[in-house]
Amino acid sequence: MERISWNEIDFVKVGNATDSVGKTGLTVLRFPRGAQGGLHISGGGPAARESGVLDPTTAPTPVNALVLGGGSAFGLCASDGVMQSLEARNIGFPTAYGVVPIVCQSDIYDLSYGNQKARPTVQMAYNACERTFTRTEPMSGNVGAGTGATVGKVCGMERAMKGGIGYAAAKLGDLVVGAVVVVNAFGNVYDRYGHALGGVMDEERQHILDACQLMFDQYVGVIESKPLVGKSIIGSMEDVPLKDSNARGEAVLGIEKGNTTIGAVVTNAKFTKGELTKIAMMATNGYARSIRPVGTLSDGDTIYAFSVSKSDKLVEYHTNSAQESGNKGANVNNDDHHFEIQNGLRRITESQSTCNIDKEVVADVNVVGTLAAELMSDAIEDAMRASRIDHSEFLANIIDLHEVKI
Repeated sequence: MERISWNEIDFVKVGNATDSVGKTGLTVLRFPRGAQGGLHISGGGPAARESGVLDPTTAPTPVNALVLGGGSAFGLCASDGVMQSLEARNIGFPTAYGVVPIVCQSDIYDLSYGNQKARPTVQMAYNACERTFTRTEPMSGNVGAGTGATVGKVCGMERAMKGGIGYAAAKLGDLVVGAVVVVNAFGNVYDRYGHALGGVMDEERQHILDACQLMFDQYVGVIESKPLVGKSIIGSMEDVPLKDSNARGEAVLGIEKGNTTIGAVVTNAKFTKGELTKIAMMATNGYARSIRPVGTLSDGDTIYAFSVSKSDKLVEYHTNSAQESGNKGANVNNDDHHFEIQNGLRRITESQSTCNIDKEVVADVNVVGTLAAELMSDAIEDAMRASRIDHSEFLANIIDLHEVKI
């Protein structure tokens, strides 16, 4: 297996939009050829849009883009901006009265960090999508959808830490698999060696405590607002070993219910929607290896899986003018792209595709699913390392619930 950069993945283009003041943002993944997709939701409170098109029982409609964003359900309107960008370029699913861009979206809850009234906008999504036509920008950390991500909220935001967005990719022969994730977890986050990368802290913000143990202690009788004894994990933060701690803190478990880790797996191998759904399910193992607890009712944990293959004849369909529609079978040059006019529609010919897929890649679901889980875990680690900030900066951006007017 060869590790590669996400910049080497040419069948997905990435664009970001960041509100550095309000502390929210979004990340657009555009599929120039269109993509088949699958979806697995393991958390209890997801915020999603157009997830129905990924159901294996529905038509195999190609997806044009995926949006990962902040703003909780408020942010789901941002996909309109991606649709506007694609529609202006006549990209989308062809219908008798124009193209309909197919755009899926999932959002994290980041209203408790920065400004709770700041949400990703239609214009932000439009701008992010437009940039994907000239560049790709898979940036890790506190950017795009990772801008307002936080982790370790078992005892509230004042004891939490910063999360973010991360990437990982690899090749196995001709097979390419990539993973992207926005880490906004209720629980703690660990590396592959069991060292803590982030999570719930003691009151002095000196040690990361065991989030699962805090939950267990509450269950056996420690009630809300009573002192809770937590014991730190044996691990490392900022490469400094942690000591056992008997730090006491107020356990307000369950107050911070706004969490969700969202991610996607992409591959150049050909799969059906049912197979991609299984790959997305297997990729969830990467969440379980890195985040504890995970998939709770306080999370909306979601993973997408997308396949872009050479045999996907659909590239980017465009509607035609009345004149073009009457020239069935003709070749037309427009905007530096070569189109074939067929049945009243035009499409970029395969030889002129913006995605360089030289040959059909056939892969096993088990192999891709296993690799996806490994890469998802690596992407989580990348997100946490890239999003580290000073405690003072973090605390300056959390929102005091007592000041929130509902």
